[in-house]
Amino acid sequence: MRRDPVLREAIKRIGPCLMADRQRKDHLTALVGAIVSQQLSTKAAATIFGRFVALFPDNHIPHAAAIAALTDEQLRSVGFSGQKTSYIRDLTARIADGGLNLAELETLPDEMVIERLTAVKGFGRWTAEMFLMFRLHRPDVLPAGDLGIVNAIQRLYRLRKKPKANRILKMGEAWRPYRSVASWYLWQTLRNEPLSKAAGTPPRSRSASRAR
Repeated sequence: MRRDPVLREAIKRIGPCLMADRQRKDHLTALVGAIVSQQLSTKAAATIFGRFVALFPDNHIPHAAAIAALTDEQLRSVGFSGQKTSYIRDLTARIADGGLNLAELETLPDEMVIERLTAVKGFGRWTAEMFLMFRLHRPDVLPAGDLGIVNAIQRLYRLRKKPKANRILKMGEAWRPYRSVASWYLWQTLRNEPLSKAAGTPPRSRSASRAR
C-alpha cells in the first residue's frame, strides 16, 4: 500500500487489521452461514443461524450428511425460506457426490475456488470472494462489485461518480499483493463507530453478485 498515499493515511488512522476476527469454525459452517445471511440483517441472520445449529448435538454441524438428513419442515421451523432450503440441499448434494470438495478448496487458486463455489445454487462471486478472504485468508482478493468498496473508494478518493469495477481493479493494482487487506481498510472507512474499534468483518453491503 506504499504506492497509495490516500489509503496509507487511512490505514494509519484506523490501526491494526482485524480481518482474522469472528471466523466460523469450519468451511461447511461458513458456507451455511453465507446462505442464511443472504438478504437479512445481521441480527436476523444470527437468530436463524443459532436456531439452525441448535438442531445438532452441542450446537455443532458435524458434517454435510447431517444437514441433508433434516426435513424441509425442520428447516422451515428455524426460519429457512423455500429458496434457501433449495440452496442448502444443493450444497449438501454437491458435497456428497464429490462435486464440491471442501478440503480441496484450501489448495486451489482463487479463481478456481470461485468457480467451485459459484456452481452451487445461491452462491455468487461476492459470496465466494468473502469466503476466500475471511475463511481461507487469501491475501489478494478485491471484491470490485461490493457496494461497500464502491462507496468507500468514492468517498475516500473524493470521486464525483461511483467508480466502475474496472476502475476499482485498476486502482487495486497499487495494493497488490494485499488487496484483501486494502479491502478491509476500505470497509472500515465507512463505519460510524470509532475506526480503531472496528470489527473484523465487513459492513453488510448488498452486491449484485452475492446470489444468482
